[in-house]
Amino acid sequence: MQFATIGDATLHVEASLRKGRPNVVFIHALGADLRIFDDVVEALARAEIGALRFDLRGHGLSDLGAPPRRIDDHARDVEALMENFGLERATICGVSVGGAIALALSERAPARVERLMLCCTGAKIGTEQSWNQRIAEVESDGVASIAEAVLRRWFPPDLYAAGGGAVALARNMISRTPVAGYIATCVALRDSDLSDAARAVRAPALCVAGEMDGSTPPELVKALDALLPGSRYREIAGAGHLPCLQKPAEFTTLTLDFIESAGA
Repeated sequence: MQFATIGDATLHVEASLRKGRPNVVFIHALGADLRIFDDVVEALARAEIGALRFDLRGHGLSDLGAPPRRIDDHARDVEALMENFGLERATICGVSVGGAIALALSERAPARVERLMLCCTGAKIGTEQSWNQRIAEVESDGVASIAEAVLRRWFPPDLYAAGGGAVALARNMISRTPVAGYIATCVALRDSDLSDAARAVRAPALCVAGEMDGSTPPELVKALDALLPGSRYREIAGAGHLPCLQKPAEFTTLTLDFIESAGA
């Protein structure tokens, strides 16, 4: 097991970096952890593409430390992790809140961002009212109380109804996320608008949507794509909010094509 102490928190990390080859930093969704990228990282390794992934503060096996109140707090952690592992530049791939963090990193430390892959995310996700309602529910009844509602937005109806390993894994990840970590990241999302950061991106960018994503629908991802200079938009058919978990082969193909077309 790998870890890194960043400021006042010890973060759970998995690093399989490749010297002289492209590397990807993966940033997971709210209520998830680094495991949602397992199949993608394994497939990329066969193409000699390295990976750095970690559990966000207050998620998975990572400490919370000082609660991250802004998306930039998470971006600071990513920058420090890259420094810790000697990774000067990489493709930054974020899903959902991970995409928001990737955008914040591109504003905070543009030299670190070789390419930007923004998946199932937006410059502004949700509303103040929707986040305040979710925060109140979690404060009252815990994260597990909202798990089924979240899963119905994450998974296409047929996949949710069928159940299976991916749904069970996602349910466990959500339900076991510490309340304080979940709420802190909700607050950061509620109070963020990364439209200006998106307009300022100069690295090659790819926006990826899940056709059946109920959390960040394709229209939201398309709106982000329109803000990014020279960005490309791709949609994964039949995927929900976590295409890296639900359609890993298609997600991997998009990642490899993006790295190769943007110049490895």
